[in-house]
Amino acid sequence: MTKVTLEDVIALCKRRGFVWPGSDIYGGLANTYDFGPYGVELKENVRSLWWEKFVHDNENIYGIDSSTIINPKVWEASGHTTSFNEIMVEDKITHKRYRADHLIEDFYQKKGKEIKADGLPIPEMKKIIDKENIKSPDGNELTEPKKFNQLFETKIGIIEGEEGKAYLRGEIAQGLFLNYKNILDTFHPRLPFGIAQSGKAFRNEITQGQFTFRTLEFDLCEFEYFFDPEKINWEKLFIEWQKQIYEFALLIGIEKRKLRWRKHEEYELSHYSKRTEDLEYKFPWGFKEMFAVAYRTDYDLKNHSKHTGKDLRYTSQDGRKFFPHVVEPTFGLSRAVTILIINSYSEDTIKDRKRVFLKLDPKVAPVKAAIFPLQKDKRIQKVAKDIYLAITKRYHGNIEYDESGSIGKRYRRQDEIGTPWCITVDFDSLKDKKATIRNRDDLKQERVNIDRIKEWLFDHTSL
Repeated sequence: MTKVTLEDVIALCKRRGFVWPGSDIYGGLANTYDFGPYGVELKENVRSLWWEKFVHDNENIYGIDSSTIINPKVWEASGHTTSFNEIMVEDKITHKRYRADHLIEDFYQKKGKEIKADGLPIPEMKKIIDKENIKSPDGNELTEPKKFNQLFETKIGIIEGEEGKAYLRGEIAQGLFLNYKNILDTFHPRLPFGIAQSGKAFRNEITQGQFTFRTLEFDLCEFEYFFDPEKINWEKLFIEWQKQIYEFALLIGIEKRKLRWRKHEEYELSHYSKRTEDLEYKFPWGFKEMFAVAYRTDYDLKNHSKHTGKDLRYTSQDGRKFFPHVVEPTFGLSRAVTILIINSYSEDTIKDRKRVFLKLDPKVAPVKAAIFPLQKDKRIQKVAKDIYLAITKRYHGNIEYDESGSIGKRYRRQDEIGTPWCITVDFDSLKDKKATIRNRDDLKQERVNIDRIKEWLFDHTSL
């Protein structure tokens, strides 16, 4: 079993074009990253599978794409301007700022203990920091803990002051609640039903993250599932969506043994949640959240109705008016990309040389197959190119053609990208009309008739 280090993953991501540091030629910007060509392919494959499972496969879930910048009054109504806070401390010497809960959790993790400090009251955090004499990462004294708001402020137009102030969305859920009435008026759905979207969210993180684990902007996939609390038991519904979230994690290829559910303690619940559970993944630095499910009750619809004067109640067939309750499954898409790379990172030794490869599930692999001519001979190049063109015309998915470098280097490159199968055309192919298909994981090779390669890939990859 390969012991994965974060340094190994970061090096591979940069080397093979999965993820690069943001603004790198200007010295970078903390907690920002750019997805390269293979990172984008991986992310979009996961996003497509999510959309298919939770939107296309559920006739009562409606997909939308809401605006990133919305009326700032929304964030006042939702409670984010007052409650979307974390607790900050500052290094007295360097003046670097850190989240207090992260320093506390890291301190205990180094001692072999696992505690959750997120959500603890300020006096409790101060007590722990003082008792354990916790210092900054540079070894210096820390200031008193204090609150800071994670919403990103921005300005609209040329108006100075409060009138021009707006926010980048701190969560994508509010766009779903804002379009609840539009869905009702346009599609007239009966409860239960859901509204889903995938998109960017922004949070003003001050603590240096673990690679892409904690960033200033990130992709989420999420839906709000509205239901009548008098007809549906919210706890049973909560468990049902938990089950489907877990199934999705397995669907994209995450190992069962590295997953666990963790229920939020009362002190760490968000202001809108009655119950939240995180599906956590075992990173090299411990279990951390990946996906989640929350029971938001009728908090959001009730508050938006109160602040706008709009009646957002649902009218049942018997004439009863009420605010539907909500269960919210949330999926960290950007985080899932990092997790899939960590989870699939593998090493073995071939002829005394280390081989690095990503054992990605073919459904999410950024490249589904690669076609090589064994040598730069025009005859076999033409056959290889014809295979490539035939496959790319028929199948959805990224297929690559590569004729540069030795065949060994091409195999190694595709292994590190996570390409499940490499198809090689050689001089024998000119006679027997077959090509060699090499399996990434066990390196087994199979000769397949060229006119059957498309069907072979379809059967094995579900392109």
